[in-house]
Amino acid sequence: MDKQTAQSRVAELTEQIEYHNNLYYNNDAPEISDYEYDMLLRELENLEAEFPELKKPDSPTNKVGGSAGEKFSPVTHSVPMESLHDSFSHDELREFDRRTRETAGSVKYVVEPKFDGLSVSCEYRNGVFVRGSTRGDGTTGEDVTDNLMTIKSLPKRLKSAPPFIEVRGEVYMSFESFEQLVKRQEENGEKASKNPRNAAAGSLRQKNAKITARRCLDIFVFNIQQLEGREVLSHTEALEYLNQLGFPTAFHKTFDNIDDVITEIERIGEHRGEYGFAIDGAVVKVDSFEQRSLLGSTAKYPKWAEAYKYPPEEKPTKLLQIEINVGRTGVLTPVGIFEPVLLAGTTVSRATLHNIDFITEKGVNVGDTVIIRKAGEIIPEVLSVAEKGENAEPFKFPEVCPSCGSPVSRDDEAAVRCTNTDCPAQLMRHLIHFVSRDAMDIDGLGPAVLEQLVAENLIKSPADLYRLEAAQLVSLERMAEKSANNLVSAVEKSKENELYRLVFALGIRNIGLKAAKLICENFETIDDIMNASAEDFEKIEGFGSVMAQSVQGYFALEGTRALIAELKELGLKMKPSAQKPKGGVFEGKTFVLTGTLPTMKRSEAAKLIEANGGKTSSSVSKKTSYVVAGDEAGSKLTKAQSLGITVLSEEELLNMIEN
Repeated sequence: MDKQTAQSRVAELTEQIEYHNNLYYNNDAPEISDYEYDMLLRELENLEAEFPELKKPDSPTNKVGGSAGEKFSPVTHSVPMESLHDSFSHDELREFDRRTRETAGSVKYVVEPKFDGLSVSCEYRNGVFVRGSTRGDGTTGEDVTDNLMTIKSLPKRLKSAPPFIEVRGEVYMSFESFEQLVKRQEENGEKASKNPRNAAAGSLRQKNAKITARRCLDIFVFNIQQLEGREVLSHTEALEYLNQLGFPTAFHKTFDNIDDVITEIERIGEHRGEYGFAIDGAVVKVDSFEQRSLLGSTAKYPKWAEAYKYPPEEKPTKLLQIEINVGRTGVLTPVGIFEPVLLAGTTVSRATLHNIDFITEKGVNVGDTVIIRKAGEIIPEVLSVAEKGENAEPFKFPEVCPSCGSPVSRDDEAAVRCTNTDCPAQLMRHLIHFVSRDAMDIDGLGPAVLEQLVAENLIKSPADLYRLEAAQLVSLERMAEKSANNLVSAVEKSKENELYRLVFALGIRNIGLKAAKLICENFETIDDIMNASAEDFEKIEGFGSVMAQSVQGYFALEGTRALIAELKELGLKMKPSAQKPKGGVFEGKTFVLTGTLPTMKRSEAAKLIEANGGKTSSSVSKKTSYVVAGDEAGSKLTKAQSLGITVLSEEELLNMIEN
């Protein structure tokens, strides 16, 4: 590769990696697998090694991928929370061993699992937990003390504690907790978390610690960052001391040669499916702290440690049949039933096939042998067809709903839907969503109770919930008089909810909680919403034509209008939401904030813009009026410049307000 081609590829890789860093570390919503990301980073490392003059100081290979968000107070780490360099082969591990011994001589290595979670720091003074923070960019993280306090396995007081100790650990979500979370999300019609790592990160970074507490997070502590009043000389000694203090630590073994290290790494890999938590590799660390000091660190990695990343486990299996599930919004989802196969420690026999386009594109037929893997070590997915079956049968999507027998139709997306809004399968899922926490928040109406109410013909629509009486409920299984009265009270209390909760509870296609709030910030009453056109909804910042058509189409239905009329009659207040201020110097203008501003947090600047009639958005588009950029603005600034959007400094923004 010539230098000009390399320069172009380095720029492309840098932009891709920064984009995926933001999704993974800051939004907990990655679009690609860890392996795909690792390969992009490795390609960039190799190009920078071949063309050192192309490596910039702010290259992704020089810095930890995350950043401190704005939801929490920043915490500056006295001891940097470094990342680890990755190896993907035994030869790379042997090269790490060669470099280490070249500098440090004879060494001992500690091998331990590499957890797939969120790295945190925890500080204790005189044995009391005083502060916890995320890694962030390695130098500055987020203060998540309240959320860490909800983790039962993290000690809040230490036994025989030193005056001060700071430890580093990994917050994770067990497979069992993750499966329960996904089940709740699916029952509530919410978007299911992709894997335990994303679920753990998203749970720890909740503004409301009560939500974090419900997610049942765990932690392993694996390092001492700072220690006063005692000296420890090795990693092994540090782990033993952490155990004495009451911290949960993972299994580890010590070796004096790289061959035994590799054998242990392979052993951990063979058994990783047996653990109750996700690991994506193993870590090799020099045991002696004196030798660690001698080896030092790069700008991003310690030279005394190496992470070995396991490739995703993939296996072939035969597709026996395809079942159809009917979702809350009427979507028919094909689910593949396979010959059971052991994959990443559990037996897999089912996986979603997403939609008709997925089946067509992959060329999947019943009877084929397909390759499957577990995304994020937990969710089975079909990758490809390995071998066509001898008598493989093409799958035909049903023309009628398997639940109610009504005709189905395909929309502009790949989705096939039941046309019957009273479909029993839709009703149950719709009710679960309607009563969920972010919707009408009716405590005590879980799926089991709703199933009984539907089975007894006590409810046939959400409106029937508001006709329930305690006398009807006491006849249900495990429903005592007190529980029945509490449930009726909870239903009655939900009548006082703000309008946005009802709009979200209705389960309109393409409309989540944020979109429901935006609608109610722009329209004061339910009648205003029902009488608005698609064009009216498109004027809302963040709404496109698909969302606008979904809302307008939903409220144009006779059934919707009848339901709203019933709910009004039954006493739902549908209180208006707080509306955005109108007027001001920024009325009609949309701003995007990026980078670190000199004197304000981005959240403070956003409030200032909105107080002066403007709107803020998280992404740059042709609709963006201004981009306010600070230090390390990144890809949003680049996109703004390519679109010819005016870029402002913080000072220029303030001058616009003053003038």
